[in-house]
Amino acid sequence: MRCPRCFGKMAYECFQDMEDDTGNLFFYGWRCILCGEILDSVIVSNRKNRPEPVGNKNRKLFVSSKKLAAQTATK
Repeated sequence: MRCPRCFGKMAYECFQDMEDDTGNLFFYGWRCILCGEILDSVIVSNRKNRPEPVGNKNRKLFVSSKKLAAQTATK
């Protein structure tokens, strides 16, 4: 298996937890040997079911006075 972040080799390992909400002390997953990325079934599921980012809110754009002066001087 290849790492989705750096395309390095991944190793299947047993990880120790401090007892999660399900009461499990151990879980199995993949760890990248190069960058340390950890993937297990919960992480993959959360990444697939992530909500779309909220975009295009009508926010006011902050422009510094120096940048604004430079833009108006060139017009």
